[in-house]
Amino acid sequence: MKTESSVSNGILHVSLSGDLIGSPDTQQLLQSVDEHLGESVMLCAIDLSGVRYINSTGIGVLVSLLTKFRSRGGELVLINPADHPRKMLALTKLNAIFTVAESESAAAELLKTPQ
Repeated sequence: MKTESSVSNGILHVSLSGDLIGSPDTQQLLQSVDEHLGESVMLCAIDLSGVRYINSTGIGVLVSLLTKFRSRGGELVLINPADHPRKMLALTKLNAIFTVAESESAAAELLKTPQ
């Protein structure tokens, strides 16, 4: 799995590609996000359009990240999940928990709108 992250306008943007299936990639993702949380970033947008496959470990990582942001009064939005991740979110009924946006600009709008 490949991970790229940057912060702009107070939003942590994370782009994932490949398979989200477990260590060491998920540990790297969690550490990267933790570093940005230390910078008091409260909003996160994760682009899943490049993720081909996700398993229960990958789903667990997404839930963990959502919990990290919400417990600090922030929010996390998933951007344009590819077919398999979208099906897994529906299968686990987590599509009711996660906010999903179809584009990066839509995610930014959702994150900047008071909940």
